[in-house]
Amino acid sequence: MAVKKVAVIMGSDSDFPTVSAAIKRLKALAIPVEVHVMSAHRTPHAAADFAQNAVKNGFGVIIAAAGKAAHLGGVLAAHTTLPVIGIPIKSSTLDGLDALLATVQMPSGIPVATVAIDGADNAAILAAQMLALSDETLAAKLLEMKQQMADGVAKKDAAIQEKVAEL
Repeated sequence: MAVKKVAVIMGSDSDFPTVSAAIKRLKALAIPVEVHVMSAHRTPHAAADFAQNAVKNGFGVIIAAAGKAAHLGGVLAAHTTLPVIGIPIKSSTLDGLDALLATVQMPSGIPVATVAIDGADNAAILAAQMLALSDETLAAKLLEMKQQMADGVAKKDAAIQEKVAEL
């Protein structure tokens, strides 16, 4: 069975520098990714249509990145049964706190899993973990990634131990 696609939807093209980390991570894990700009406020019908047809179009998870009012994740989640992961984008207004609160404070029945402000890499990893529930190959890749992170920390610890010994 082929890996389902992940949609990365951003509210503005200005979000691309942030969401590019998610796109890179998904591609590194060999997860097909489709990227679009849609606005919860300026193109609500397009966003709703995309979400309503996402399952039929082969998606398994939707990542929604938006700043300021950040209603994109909620609009998408209202129109699909797929998991939606929100990335609150830092803006100049309130350093992303406004986007964080708008993304995480969803009404009962319309959940949006939310990562840290500008947390695109974690959004991709969370999407991969969701898809890995039914994909053993992807689960193995994630396990390998976590082992590489652990190995990196062990190397850093060894380097610190050497520096401490020299003091």
